[in-house]
Amino acid sequence: MSALLRRRVTAFWYSRPMSRRFASRSIFEPSVGAESAQTGLYGFDLLKTAKGFRRFVDEAIHRSGELVTYISRLPPSVEIIRAMDEISDTVCSVVDSAELCRNTHPDREFVEEANNACIKMYDYLHVLNTNHDLYNAVIKAEQSGHLQTKEAQKAACTLRIDFEKGGIHLCAGKLDRVNQLNNEIARLSREFNKNITIDSGSVDIYPASRIPKILQHLLKPIYRTTSSRVNHELKEKGFRISTDPGTLSSILKWAADDEVRKLSYISGNSVPRENLKVLDRLIAARDELAKIMGYKSYAEFAVHPNIASTPDVVTSFLKDLSEVVQDKADEEFKAIRNFKRKLCNEKSMDLEPWDEAYFTAMMKSSSFDLDPSVVASYFPLSQCIEGLKVLVESLFGATFCTIPLAPGESWHSDVLKLSLHHPKEGDLGYLYLDLYSRPGKFPICAHFAIKGARRISAMEYQLPVVALVCNFSASPGSSTSRLNHWELETLFHEFGHALHSLLSRTDYQHFSGTRVVLDLAETPANLFEYYAWDYRVLRKFARHVSTGDVIPEALVKSMNDAKRMFAATELQRQIFYSMIDQTLFGEQACPARDTVSVVADLKRQYTSWNNVEGTHWHTRFNHLINYGGGYYSYLYARCFAATIWQQVCLEEPLSSTTGSALRTEFLQHGGAKDAVQLLKDVAGEDVLRYHGQGIVPNISSLCKEMNI
Repeated sequence: MSALLRRRVTAFWYSRPMSRRFASRSIFEPSVGAESAQTGLYGFDLLKTAKGFRRFVDEAIHRSGELVTYISRLPPSVEIIRAMDEISDTVCSVVDSAELCRNTHPDREFVEEANNACIKMYDYLHVLNTNHDLYNAVIKAEQSGHLQTKEAQKAACTLRIDFEKGGIHLCAGKLDRVNQLNNEIARLSREFNKNITIDSGSVDIYPASRIPKILQHLLKPIYRTTSSRVNHELKEKGFRISTDPGTLSSILKWAADDEVRKLSYISGNSVPRENLKVLDRLIAARDELAKIMGYKSYAEFAVHPNIASTPDVVTSFLKDLSEVVQDKADEEFKAIRNFKRKLCNEKSMDLEPWDEAYFTAMMKSSSFDLDPSVVASYFPLSQCIEGLKVLVESLFGATFCTIPLAPGESWHSDVLKLSLHHPKEGDLGYLYLDLYSRPGKFPICAHFAIKGARRISAMEYQLPVVALVCNFSASPGSSTSRLNHWELETLFHEFGHALHSLLSRTDYQHFSGTRVVLDLAETPANLFEYYAWDYRVLRKFARHVSTGDVIPEALVKSMNDAKRMFAATELQRQIFYSMIDQTLFGEQACPARDTVSVVADLKRQYTSWNNVEGTHWHTRFNHLINYGGGYYSYLYARCFAATIWQQVCLEEPLSSTTGSALRTEFLQHGGAKDAVQLLKDVAGEDVLRYHGQGIVPNISSLCKEMNI
């Protein structure tokens, strides 16, 4: 997922160039065939020690300098685009490896060296992205008429646009200010995320009996002194609840005590307060940047390259979807409120935001008799990995083969390495699996690129190398290693991203795999979530950890029914989040409104739930930093995936015909093909519709599955 964020910034932020003349593969190409030989991290020989990152950086900068000189001497030709792609491949090999390392490596020295490598490479990326010789060379190549393939033409156009997003085409004074603003935005973004980490909020609860036993292992025991009637001091035990998002989610779902949920909700949604000021400054900086670049708002600047094209198109889509879902979301709200009133024997009791998770979990449990531990017993992790193998074999006629890791290649003993092998085509790519939680590891699940696919010559192709990182809590090798179903869904989601990379066959890594326009990027991941809910798929691998029995079809039906029970409420929430993003980074009022009141108004307008006075949940919504005007893309992708599932996959989800359509019409093209044409090719003309100056997804498939 971090790859997508980098790809949106500047020309070299997520690309990797190639030239047949310059192909120093001994330094930057991971080793994949010599299992017994000593190698370095991810197969890079330079990374045998943590300090190897220093030479990795130096070699990348030196090599890129050679290519810059080479490009400056070339006449307008396709060779310019090849060499540009090789520069990017060289630089991003370092950046991608460093990012994966600093988020997953248990050795602090490796983490620190990877951090330093990232900083140095980001500084160098700025040098590359402000190099007028490179920019002018791209323009000449684009205008020369020598780019004979559509992908080469698109690569030149995309590189030029990416350069211009950094302001390289502006006069010196404006370019200087753009650089200052970009630095300020980067600094504020780091500060926003740092504040989230250091200020998670907390609540002290006494006595300890108010906290369910299933939650107590998550919390810190505390004690206070009390006096008894006979004037003796007594120690009373309680718990300090850290209201970080993960712990808060568990408290809101499982704590029966209404006051505990309320206090936790308010604490967790009132921090970090410092981010109110940080966000104000970030909004102002992004707004000024967009206006220098000729746009009315930062949202317009962010949306312009995407399928949607304009914020007006995005807002219209969100409002239309909101109107469609409103009645059902209101019905769900009333059902939850009535359930609470009946359970508490209070006919006029209000429903509060801290009630939602608790009562919806109870309603699902009572309606469908779903025991999470029973469901999880059918998903031992080893079998879930077999499920991934079932998918690639059934759909694409390929197999995942376990490859022994060479000494020094792995960063932890839990890591597995797989090759995706096709009987006729040979190896298609390589996948590292790092699936278990451990201290200091990246706390969420994500897909990391290590190498993008690209053509080196007529006879040579660079295969993609990626890592799938998760944080499952089961102990490796244990007979009790099992996933909750939402963890299985997450695994399949990230696997969709991995397949997008592994099956990519683009000429230029600039378009490899997930390097597509933002509002298309999540589509494969959303599509493969459907496979985690389909009984025809689950019965192939989901077996009871003790008996080996196949998961019952009735249980899967209950799981699906429970999923749909409050689907409108969840969709409404995503619309609300997207509207926050569009509004905060949209055209600014004068004087600017405070973000707390803006978010409160949007919550009242786009959800059925109360806003709690004094809270400011959005100050730890880091998607405002990462996506800035682009969060709507999740809903675009969800609609596209729903249509593809129903039009292409639903009838025969595991057939080779389905797999062929997904691969040849969609996945293999990465971002090399126009996104709109990709969608039409795989799912037909009705997958989207034109709206004003942009395009919106057809929502009918999503509405059909939600019974709206």
